Amino acid sequence: MSPLGKDPLEALRTLSFSENPGLQQSAALYYLHVSQHMNIPLPVEHLEPFYALLRSADLEVQQMSSLSLVNFLLEGNIDKELVVQMGLLEPILDLLESEDPTVQCNSCACIMTLAVSESNREAIGAARGVTPLLSLANSYDPRVQQNAVGAILNLTQSEKIQQVLCKEGALPVLALLLESPDSEVQYYSCALLSNVAANVQHHKALLRPSDRFLLPTLISLLSSSVDKVSSQACVCLRNLATSVDIQAEMVAENVLPQLCSLLASGSEDVRRASIALLWILSQHSPNQDTLACAELLQSLGMLLAAHKTDPVIVGHTACIIRNLCLSKNRQRITESRCVEGLLQTLLLTDTQEDSLHYVTSCLAELAKQEGAMLHMVQWIDEPLTRCLVRLAGQLEHPEPSFHAASIIQHMISHEKMMLLWKYHIEEIQAYLKNFLTHQEVRFQQLGISTFCRLQADPDFSLAFRKSQMVKLLEQVRQQTEETQELLRAAMCHEDS
Repeated sequence: MSPLGKDPLEALRTLSFSENPGLQQSAALYYLHVSQHMNIPLPVEHLEPFYALLRSADLEVQQMSSLSLVNFLLEGNIDKELVVQMGLLEPILDLLESEDPTVQCNSCACIMTLAVSESNREAIGAARGVTPLLSLANSYDPRVQQNAVGAILNLTQSEKIQQVLCKEGALPVLALLLESPDSEVQYYSCALLSNVAANVQHHKALLRPSDRFLLPTLISLLSSSVDKVSSQACVCLRNLATSVDIQAEMVAENVLPQLCSLLASGSEDVRRASIALLWILSQHSPNQDTLACAELLQSLGMLLAAHKTDPVIVGHTACIIRNLCLSKNRQRITESRCVEGLLQTLLLTDTQEDSLHYVTSCLAELAKQEGAMLHMVQWIDEPLTRCLVRLAGQLEHPEPSFHAASIIQHMISHEKMMLLWKYHIEEIQAYLKNFLTHQEVRFQQLGISTFCRLQADPDFSLAFRKSQMVKLLEQVRQQTEETQELLRAAMCHEDS
């Protein structure tokens, strides 16, 4: 006989709807045993007995039935949305008002699990389930507090719930939980504040002028020994860093040394979260001189050396260095290990990766500066030369192609590089032909300027004559003249 078949259902229904607490306890104990020792789905017909058990006036029945429901939900043995549709949300919310910590803990866990569904979040919000959870978030029982804050975390994925928290003035109360001695509570509260902070319109409620608590507390959590807490603190700070003023306050709170130490973390999540926050900070010019310090550049160089194949690390680091190139301290960047690190990533980054676009863009920007270009030349060898030529010649990804060709063009005048380019005359000619016939003017212009500089070399000049490159240039010139004639005619017509 199936433990949850038709015959057991009739017996369990009779026991559950009995007014005898002892009989209800038998039904609750049976469900608890099945949920703990048998990994089987709970048929929808059994939700009816659960309704009666959760409504029971007997404390033990409440404890066992709420725990068994949590078990079924956590194991995925019951449809979460079906639980709400069958009317069990109301008795679960009522149990939040219980004075028994075990019942409170179990009912919070139920809400936390149910709230992963969007429709369930809407139903919980409509039933005013947020208010009792906020009260239990300050419980002295650590289990109750954890589950209550965890439930609120899942609920904050709903914009409506976020608005409710702002209107009820709950955010400062939740922010205080960041100082909890319980790292799980710290993580949950930090994550739910991150969800709220992802919406810019809530920043005013989060960062009230009268309350300067949130930013310093989040920055202090960066040094947490629990990786997921420090990682989530980075995410929250990143979501808040939308204005220059907030970023200036973060920098003033000495966030930079903390982020530098996190770049060396053994946790991938921590490294990625910290580099993403640094990228946000580097976008605003007031921060760039501060960020272009020896400590950060050294940390970025070491990060690239250790994680050359991580596309998130490589992409964000390249964007940071490119932003900092615009500062007056670009000499420090040139002399750091960052340039060497970026060049080495070219050899390991797949052409499909977005990070390749950011790396080539950064290196192309550096190559425009004489000092940086000369420093790059020191690190470029035959494998890197071959890689740059290959990137310039591939057609699937135009941006890395353009940036790689730009790097080549800026290095042509260097004697060492000219010797290396000569090993790839055919490949260089091939991509120059593609550039000269490209639809975008910038590709044509880069192709022409590269051709002019290479033509000064006897070997390239001879190769160009043999490959009829001059004939191709003549075609481009004729097309350009025809375009100019048409433009002059159009302008004359407009003037008349």
